[in-house]
Amino acid sequence: MKLSAFGEKFSARSGVVDLMRDLGDALHDNPDMLFMGGGNPARLPAVEAVYRDRLRALLDDPCQWQRLAGSYQSPGGDRGFREALANHLQRRYGWTLGPDNIAVTNGSQSAYFVLYNLFAGQMPDGSHRKIHLPLSPEYIGYADAGIGVDFFSATPPRIALTGAHEFEYRLDTSRLDIDETVGALCVSRPTNPSGNVLDTDELAALEALAAARDIPLIVDGAYGAPFPDITFTEAAPRWNPGTILTLSLSKLGLPGLRTGIIVASEPVVAAFNSTNTILTLASGALGPALAEDLISSGALQDLTDATIKPFYRDRMQHAVATAQRALAGLPYRLHRPQGAFFLWCWFEGLPISSAELYERLKRAGVLAIPGERFFIGLDPGWAHTRECMRLSYAQDPRVVEAGLALVAREVRRAFDAG
Repeated sequence: MKLSAFGEKFSARSGVVDLMRDLGDALHDNPDMLFMGGGNPARLPAVEAVYRDRLRALLDDPCQWQRLAGSYQSPGGDRGFREALANHLQRRYGWTLGPDNIAVTNGSQSAYFVLYNLFAGQMPDGSHRKIHLPLSPEYIGYADAGIGVDFFSATPPRIALTGAHEFEYRLDTSRLDIDETVGALCVSRPTNPSGNVLDTDELAALEALAAARDIPLIVDGAYGAPFPDITFTEAAPRWNPGTILTLSLSKLGLPGLRTGIIVASEPVVAAFNSTNTILTLASGALGPALAEDLISSGALQDLTDATIKPFYRDRMQHAVATAQRALAGLPYRLHRPQGAFFLWCWFEGLPISSAELYERLKRAGVLAIPGERFFIGLDPGWAHTRECMRLSYAQDPRVVEAGLALVAREVRRAFDAG
């Protein structure tokens, strides 16, 4: 059996496939594994109770049940949900948009596959374009989303030391070279893995660069505002017809529903919908059905503001304090946590690669994510790319404490062994 070039590329080893396989295998093989990898959100009983009540109401209503399970959705997804979300964004941020500026997707991962390949790869004139990441490291799931090869370019960050054991990646506009080979810019905000949040001026600078080249700026808002708004600094979202904003229900505690959202100009949404329909026929209905009334009533925003955001702020503060105690005496720095729910740890001068540290941690009973997988589009010869680890603090605080103790032990062993 011979695979096509497409088949060889997408059946080959990739970071996100390895991540999901390891998560699944660990659950089966070692139920006592301490999970500090992956992007699974925390379980919040008060939030889950609201979702269960809404689901029961859907199941008890025959008309809603038919809408939920008995009909295909239109290419853009459920119109009632899109109207509710458009109205919410108009009221909250003053954006001029309607339901035709919004599309529902089967999760953000599939949305990025479509978006990236709409704007990069082989162009009609025979040229080749790339997706440019202005602030790498970036989300591991982007890395293999392009159909073609040589799909990404990136600008190295400027590293600012902001405390004795703290640092921050910053956008280096002096090195940001956007030429005719770039088909779109893409940033996550907050950034996965580092928790960086581009400020308003940085985002405006990227908007201006994209507009000057007549290319879109794609902003991944999976962890940002309006929901779940897991941010610990000022991070109001921005949108205009030159921006493609992606949102998700996953980090609200609904990852299994696989509901992603794009907010874009009508021509971009139309192109996305056509492609998405060919690939998936229709988007799922459960997420939109569950969320529509919660958005319209303001209940979802209330949950975000009053429960979800404060919960993760508390978890972040606990994780940072725990890391400072556990890692004391080691050459470590934590990226200043501005959003999302990860600790991004830099062990400067680490004598083994983060990939080897990952394997040692897995044998020790903790699952974390090696940093070198996130530096998409950058020179792998940069030592910094092999000195970082991503650890989730969405788990129970006791798991975080035990996991960080094991991380500290294995890092000390690596340094002691030279």
